[in-house]
Amino acid sequence: MKNFLALFSFIALIGCQNDKKEFQPVPDKETTSVEMKEHEGKKLMETHCYLCHSPIAGENEGRIAPPMIAIKARYIDKEGYNKEEFIAAMTSFVKNPTEDKALMYGAVKKHGLMPRQVFPEGSVEKIADFMFDYQIEAPSWFKEHWEGHGNENWTQSGKPYKVAEKEKTYADIGLEYALGTKKVLGKNLMESIQKKGTLEALAFCNHQAIPLTDSMSTKFNASIKRVSDKNRNPNNKANAEELQYIAQFKKELAAKKEIKPVVIEKENKVQFYYPIETNTMCLQCHGKQIKPEVSKQIMKLYPKDLAIGYNESEVRGIWSITFDKK
Repeated sequence: MKNFLALFSFIALIGCQNDKKEFQPVPDKETTSVEMKEHEGKKLMETHCYLCHSPIAGENEGRIAPPMIAIKARYIDKEGYNKEEFIAAMTSFVKNPTEDKALMYGAVKKHGLMPRQVFPEGSVEKIADFMFDYQIEAPSWFKEHWEGHGNENWTQSGKPYKVAEKEKTYADIGLEYALGTKKVLGKNLMESIQKKGTLEALAFCNHQAIPLTDSMSTKFNASIKRVSDKNRNPNNKANAEELQYIAQFKKELAAKKEIKPVVIEKENKVQFYYPIETNTMCLQCHGKQIKPEVSKQIMKLYPKDLAIGYNESEVRGIWSITFDKK
């Protein structure tokens, strides 16, 4: 089996988990834009992958991982993986990403290896299924970049993907606000870690995390908070209602149940809750084995810190977002 690098986003914090069900590929038959239902893999890709692999960021500026189209172009369009091989390669790498499995050598050298994390059961297969069958969004610069690396006259494989537009639900809106804020925080945090190390990332969180979150609140005209039952910053301490939903998400994640946003309508307001999950990158500052110099800096910046002792794929807190009814 050929090797594979799928630099998926860490943060991962959120997801549409599935109960243990056998993965069923989407049929290959042609459909019209009206007949086609939204492919679950597309939504999962946007939720879990675009934090790091955004199709919007520039070729070099503001990018912490290659766009998803680069993965497709390399493994499907250039290497010729068939659908079965592609799905198997994605799931194999995401389960345990290592440099010896990497095929996108330049991406690993430039951005580093993705942090290991746990994705909702069946989600990676669905993402790979969607990528293989359909054309995905590509940055404006990618075609020229790809052809400049010896891939002349490149055309993305797959069928055009179009579905009839639907009205956004309050859950859709809340998730958009959470992911948008997560993207800004994650991008800056990853850049700090990659360029300056974990200690500098701690300084970033101490000085910039709340101001950046507040700026996204202004952008979306909403109240956006990250809160926890084991907070590091006292300003991120969960209230009684938030603690209730943190406990609920913990139980659901531990039982591998499908995790969905909680939406509560309160008169003219909407309250939205969604879990924040840990991955290997988080454990540098929130795990059970933290380097002594990092622990020392944490206690210096946060004398009453509670946010340690986590394993991978645990609920570290939630997004608590309030916005006006539309």
